[in-house]
Amino acid sequence: MLREDGAADGVVVLRQDTTTVSYAPVVGVPRLARVLEASGPAVLEVLSAELPGWRVGVSEQLGKQLVRAGARMVRHAATMHRDLRGDPPPPQWAEQAPQAPLRVVPCDRPASTVLPAWREAYPPGHPDWIDGSDQKLLTEMIQPLLSGRVLGPVLEASALVVDGDDEVVAGLVLNDFNGTAWIGDVFRRPGAAYAGLGGILLRRALALTAAQGWPEVGLAVTIDNTAQHRYEQLGFTTTQTSMTFALA
Repeated sequence: MLREDGAADGVVVLRQDTTTVSYAPVVGVPRLARVLEASGPAVLEVLSAELPGWRVGVSEQLGKQLVRAGARMVRHAATMHRDLRGDPPPPQWAEQAPQAPLRVVPCDRPASTVLPAWREAYPPGHPDWIDGSDQKLLTEMIQPLLSGRVLGPVLEASALVVDGDDEVVAGLVLNDFNGTAWIGDVFRRPGAAYAGLGGILLRRALALTAAQGWPEVGLAVTIDNTAQHRYEQLGFTTTQTSMTFALA
């Protein structure tokens, strides 16, 4: 197999007989890559030989090809966007807040304080549940997100919700993702006491982001996650679908 490394953009091109694959590692996320282009009959074979143990994100069209070849899909996601200029959210959404003793605070706390609520938000059986130790989640997901290493700098419209004991019970992380305001995550602890917190944080973030002049907000949601319907109710529309696979 012939491998060519890009000098500046990190793109790697692989060639094996009549199969060609180009990919780029995702900065800040260990063992995750985006497949940019692929053609030929042995795409899964080439990727598995090059990136064993990695996860790769691909277009839905390529994903269907990989499924037929026996690849293990770990996520089927929709990319959604919300127009803030053509359909601006009500400005008063920026003032939304939960009932006391819950309160909104800046998203500037250590990742370790976010982990317990995040764990409860995505339990086993949830479409976005991830199997792994707490340390793995901290170092490979939550810390990279909150530090801006994976999706870009955290924007001011990001926020956490804490309870009367000052413990995090919900949060929304909004990043500057290559010039697009991007919701990296929105989560809350389950239970009636925390119902509606995700909607409050979303409406608040949309209004604040629009007021700051951003033209749109984007996000990715796992297909079949009930949150997708809530995003649609807030004006988000699906613009793209993708699949992520775990390579053996």
